[in-house]
Amino acid sequence: MAVDIPKLFNEQLPAALVRNADEAKSINAKYQMNVTGAGSWHLDLTSAGPTVTQGEKPADCTITIQSADFEKLYESPAAGMQLFFSGKLKIDGNQMLGMKLQKLFSLK
Repeated sequence: MAVDIPKLFNEQLPAALVRNADEAKSINAKYQMNVTGAGSWHLDLTSAGPTVTQGEKPADCTITIQSADFEKLYESPAAGMQLFFSGKLKIDGNQMLGMKLQKLFSLK
C-alpha cells in the first residue's frame, strides 16, 4: 500500500504526537527528515515539543531518503539497516538516533 508521505508528516504524525506526547518526548531528539520527491520536515521530539513542521531546521539527526525507499522503511522498519548499508538511507549527525525512528513511527 502506497504511503501518502506529505499526509503522513502534515496530518497523521502530528496527530499521533498529540495523542502520545509523553512517549514522543521520551525520544528526546530533533530530526530533520528529507524525503526526496516528497518534501522536508523537522520533528522536535524534546521536552519543547512534540511538533512536526514543514521545512528545514537544525537537528540532532538528519535523515535523507528517496520517497520510494521511505515507503519501504515505513511499511517495514526492519528494512532500515538494509537501506542504510546499501546507501539508500543517509543519516547525518547522531546515527544512534536513527534507531529510535521505529519507535516514532509505531505511535498511533
